[in-house]
Amino acid sequence: MPDGQTLIDKTVETQPGITSEGWLTDSWYLGCTSKELKPGGLLHRIMLDQPIVIGRTEAGEAFALRDICPHRLVPLSAGKMLDTDGEPTVECPYHGWRFGTDGVCRHMPSVLEEQPYEASRFKVRRYPVHEKNGMIFVFIAHDPKVSGEPDVPPPDFGELPDKPKFVIQEDFNAHMDDAVVGLMDPAHVAFVHSQWWWRPPSVGLKLKEKPFVPRDRGWAIDRHQPSSNSLAYKAVFGGKVTTEIIFQLPGYRWEIVENETARLLTLTCLTPIYKKKTRITQVTWFFGAPLLNLAIPIFKPAARKFLRQDGDIVDLQNEGMKYQKAMIWIDDIDVQAKWYRTLKKEWTASRTEGRSFENPIEPVTLRWRS
Repeated sequence: MPDGQTLIDKTVETQPGITSEGWLTDSWYLGCTSKELKPGGLLHRIMLDQPIVIGRTEAGEAFALRDICPHRLVPLSAGKMLDTDGEPTVECPYHGWRFGTDGVCRHMPSVLEEQPYEASRFKVRRYPVHEKNGMIFVFIAHDPKVSGEPDVPPPDFGELPDKPKFVIQEDFNAHMDDAVVGLMDPAHVAFVHSQWWWRPPSVGLKLKEKPFVPRDRGWAIDRHQPSSNSLAYKAVFGGKVTTEIIFQLPGYRWEIVENETARLLTLTCLTPIYKKKTRITQVTWFFGAPLLNLAIPIFKPAARKFLRQDGDIVDLQNEGMKYQKAMIWIDDIDVQAKWYRTLKKEWTASRTEGRSFENPIEPVTLRWRS
């Protein structure tokens, strides 16, 4: 069994809001895209070292359950969706136990009526889901016994089409914290992504000076006019363009490029799988800029290459981490990494103390060369 691949519920007997591995709980994570889940379909996922089955009823409703039948521990995702007394259920492939989308057992075919086993006594954990803009998010509550609706709203990325234009995905061999820090690092672009079609070495290092402001459970590089790519933006969008980059706990980073009539949004979602494996999903939408449709055959492989380069650096970093854990943090380029750590502490403190989250980040302008 791979390192960290256990079936113990990691949210038990740990500080509220965080697991022993450092993953935030009482939080929404991307489970899958809507396109991946057909009516009547079941998908197996590992999220926060937990097996989860994400399903869709024939009527189109998405749901998520713990992917273990409590009888003989067979994954429910290996079974199938069936109708039981007029409602959708998941049938275990081993002994035919059927569980409703609420996690309650509805049918135990091998049990006789006179035997003292009532199906509804047996349950699997239910996870709240939220589907929007072609994505299915799963809420991981800290207490596995909580059955009510989440007190944390699902992520909202503003006005977007129902379906993304394209999606790319990579699994990084990294703890989620290291993946987050690596993807938000502002100074690595000139070295890791120095190819001719993005940032050739001949461009050299330039002074960057960006205004940062606090946002809901995160921060943003405040809305501003782009500089280096302004001509390309003008050609595609046909008018004055602004850009904005936002990060939000537990692991969402999105960049918005827009004007009065068009909008391009690229969202990066981080979902922890195991201790040293994190799924990176990048989802792109746009509207009002028809020229961008022509560029999809170029954008998609370029974005995949870009993400793979970040994954390769993570693999190299793992070589050093075999022998040393401590890292050097430098202002201003590592301030965002420090903010991430600070926000995680505040999140766990707020959940422990039963109070509202208070963002400690103050507006500031950061400067670096990249």
